[in-house]
Formats: sequence, C-alpha cells, structure tokens
Amino acid sequence: MTKIIGADSEVVLHFDLKLEDGSAADSTRVNNKPAKLKIGDGSLTENFEACLMGLQEGQRKSFTLAPEDAFGMPNPDNIHHMDRGRFGADAPPEKGMILAFSQPGGAEIPGIVRDVAGDSVTVDFNHPLAGHKVIFDVEILQIT
Repeated sequence: MTKIIGADSEVVLHFDLKLEDGSAADSTRVNNKPAKLKIGDGSLTENFEACLMGLQEGQRKSFTLAPEDAFGMPNPDNIHHMDRGRFGADAPPEKGMILAFSQPGGAEIPGIVRDVAGDSVTVDFNHPLAGHKVIFDVEILQIT
C-alpha cells in the first residue's frame, strides 16, 4: 500500500533549498542527512505543509514559496544596535559576520553583523532568508 502524507504524518525527506536566482541556500544531500518532520507540529508554515500534503513515498516535487510562506518578512524589531564593548577584543565584529548570542534562558540565537560604525554595531537577528522567495526541491523517503 502506498503511503501518502496527511495530517500528523511523520516524514523523512531530502530537500534542496534555492533562492530565486538559483543559488543554493541549503541541502540535506550535502552530508546525506535527510530531514525528519511531523506534519502539524508547528515547525513549518501552513503553506509549506500544504505543498507536502498528498505526496507519496519516493515522489519528488519542486515548489516555490513566497517570503511570508517560507521564512517570513524581515522584522525591524529584530535589528539591534549594540555597543562595540560587548564584543571580545580577540574577535572584533566585522560586517557580514554571523555570531551566536546567548539569550536569558541560555539558548543561543545567531545574529548577522550588518554594520560597524565607531562604537556602534548593528546586528540583525532576522532569519538570513527572511524576505526571500525560495524554491524547495523535495524527495519523500519515508512516511509513517
């Protein structure tokens, strides 16, 4: 019997994530480590899940997601100006660097240094792909 992705399915899949210009953004194939996800657990947007619904084991599909259906739009509240003194002298902040910042609960969140001007460092905590249309190529390996 052919298994089909439905509500509450657990899915193992390979994916290639590309930007609209065709450049590669992420892939599970690089390290041959497929992704595992559960439909309906809130880890994916509803529209992303809707694209997977009805696919069968062994099936491949490509779909394009608008920014709001993928990683969202950039939020200006996620851009912070920090004092340069908060950064270690051994690794001074430079534009384009991705740094890990500790949150109050101990978890870490990545931030991208967008600008360094005098004693001010601008750090963007938006997802790096926020605001981008993305293309997902998926291959469904297993459905339970």
